Amino acid sequence: MKIHLKDFRVGHGDDLDLKKWPTLITPCFASKDEYAETLSAHVAQLSALQEQHYAANSHAVLVIFQAMDAAGKDGAIRHVMSGVNPQGVQVFSFKHPSAIELQHDFLWRCTRNLPERGKIGIFNRSYYEEVLIVRVHRAILEAEGIADAPRHDAALWDERYRSILDLERHLHANGTRIVKIFLHLSKDEQRERFLARIDDPDKNWKFSFADIEERKFWKHYRKAYEACIAATSTKDSPWYVVPADDKENARLIVSQIVVDALEELKPHYPKPAPDRVTQLQVIRAQLLADG
Repeated sequence: MKIHLKDFRVGHGDDLDLKKWPTLITPCFASKDEYAETLSAHVAQLSALQEQHYAANSHAVLVIFQAMDAAGKDGAIRHVMSGVNPQGVQVFSFKHPSAIELQHDFLWRCTRNLPERGKIGIFNRSYYEEVLIVRVHRAILEAEGIADAPRHDAALWDERYRSILDLERHLHANGTRIVKIFLHLSKDEQRERFLARIDDPDKNWKFSFADIEERKFWKHYRKAYEACIAATSTKDSPWYVVPADDKENARLIVSQIVVDALEELKPHYPKPAPDRVTQLQVIRAQLLADG
């Protein structure tokens, strides 16, 4: 089944009202068996494309995941990347910045972990936290100790959006393709997932009291995401708003996004030079004679 992604892509310059974007849609599969078959097919495609991407060594791919708590980022990464050679994938999770990280500009801790050519990099949260949680909780911004930060909020966030866009434009021009995924979860579904973490002893470890505190700022986060996504979704580095209330459906959409991103690069195994082919045939003859 081919999933058409245009319905989830935010166009460059589009306004964004997340209340008008669904968190639940008709599933892309008719049964559990079809879901498993489709995801398996996507994983197989991704595995083959990743091998070619690694061998070609011409581009890097960066996939950014952002979402509210319990939206399924970890599960999506685990299921979608399950068949990919770990040698070709780098996953980084960004939480509260360390004391050392706070001594640098807000992009530093993420840019030092960018994927190299031939690799797929996955950011579980990213530099976008600096225009999301930092926007909701002003105390975090004040702790960053930025001497020349604009005094007015609008100017500050516009400046950070500009920095992000400049970075992503630079990366794209130098061979890094960036795909940005927002897992769009409803507040009701988040509540159900929090309850499941409490009711299942094996999931108790996943529950954090901080999650409940952050839930109180739901409307503030929604506004921050709307402003951020609208300001930073571009033709070269688009945002995808993926309905996340159905985890399985979200995983299929995410896997299709990553597969399409790699297919657009048209990766291929490098062709050996003629003298290399000659050398290989000589070695092949030696090996046969050695038997």
